[in-house]
Amino acid sequence: MKKHILVISQYFYPEQFRINDICAEWINRGYKVTVVTGIPNYPQGKYYDGYGILKKNREKYKGIDIVRIPLVPRGNNPLMLALNYSSFVFSGYIWKVLAKIKADYVFIFEVSPMSQALPGVWYAKKRKIPCYVYVQDLWPENVEIITGIKNKYILGSIGKMVDYIYKSCDKIFTTSKSFVESIHERGVPKSKIEYWPQFAEDFYVPVEKNIVPEIPNDNSFNIIFAGNIGQAQGLDILPKAAKIIKSKNYNSKIRFNIVGDGRYKTELINLVKDSKLEDMFNFIPKQPATRIPQLMAANNAAFLSLSNNPLFTKTIPAKLQSYMACGIPTIASANGETNELINSSKGGVCSPAGNAEMLAEQIINLSAKSQNELTEIGHNARNYYNANFNKDELLNRMDSYFGEAPISEGKLCSKEKLYL
Repeated sequence: MKKHILVISQYFYPEQFRINDICAEWINRGYKVTVVTGIPNYPQGKYYDGYGILKKNREKYKGIDIVRIPLVPRGNNPLMLALNYSSFVFSGYIWKVLAKIKADYVFIFEVSPMSQALPGVWYAKKRKIPCYVYVQDLWPENVEIITGIKNKYILGSIGKMVDYIYKSCDKIFTTSKSFVESIHERGVPKSKIEYWPQFAEDFYVPVEKNIVPEIPNDNSFNIIFAGNIGQAQGLDILPKAAKIIKSKNYNSKIRFNIVGDGRYKTELINLVKDSKLEDMFNFIPKQPATRIPQLMAANNAAFLSLSNNPLFTKTIPAKLQSYMACGIPTIASANGETNELINSSKGGVCSPAGNAEMLAEQIINLSAKSQNELTEIGHNARNYYNANFNKDELLNRMDSYFGEAPISEGKLCSKEKLYL
């Protein structure tokens, strides 16, 4: 009989999160998967076309059963975001009381908010089954940084909720090694925490360099950013670096192709206009994830950044694995684990978060390299990805926590072998 995994994730298809691919892979490996999620509205802040409180409450995606519970859309202000977070928990509690689903395991995909884990914890307690949480964002630290809330009573209450979730889960998986230490510092035994890095979907592969209509074919050195355009990404550094590059009268033309949407996009566009840098920026609407590798192939490098904050020294953005899987050199403005990973891979360059001068210098230096040198850097990135973020190996490891592992590629994988 198939093992039944209940996934709790406030975000799911057609929203573009890695949990979509994880669930699809579990279906391929013989599991039954049900996802309890919200009404898609990320990152625009309004319901996607065709979705609503009374529309598409039940869906099927790649064999996955999707249950959508009501929630308030994110909107564009803190009050709407708070209502978005709390409404998922409220609806999740009602769902838990009424749910007749009989799952064997609960797997919580935790990106902010951490509160979305509560319905999963409650369901697991009700059914007396194992509960796992995959931590992408640290709370309450993330709340303090993103919202600016400093009130010790509010942060203390959130901290108690986080501790309750960690205590209630049988296993805690993290996207970075630093997260393991941070969670352990909250009193969680290290034996309960495991680093399980993210992998990229199978369509993230190297693609031959091509011309796409969104990007002018004018021999510019093209740098792509693809993903959510939010405060945490620290993208305000790009206009600063571009201004420095322009002031140096650098001969080669450099263009930043910004693909995506998010709460910070309008402000970023205004920053570019105010700095009179429109000739160096090209804003492209959000694209299907499957098209990103083609867009990457039309660029010479890919960019990622994180705000200059101690929390983000512990964070590895999911897009880094996507960039590396596509074999494209990465230019990063980040500290900590992201910086270390890029330097170890020799698959790009990384300057300290917030240092626009050094970022500008690295962009200029990279743009001066030959195509052969850029290709070699891209190969380094892809090789590092294959060695450290192999999807099959990571999924085999996760199989060992779902009872007897299903057959994968013709053989059973024991837990002992997976740690070699």
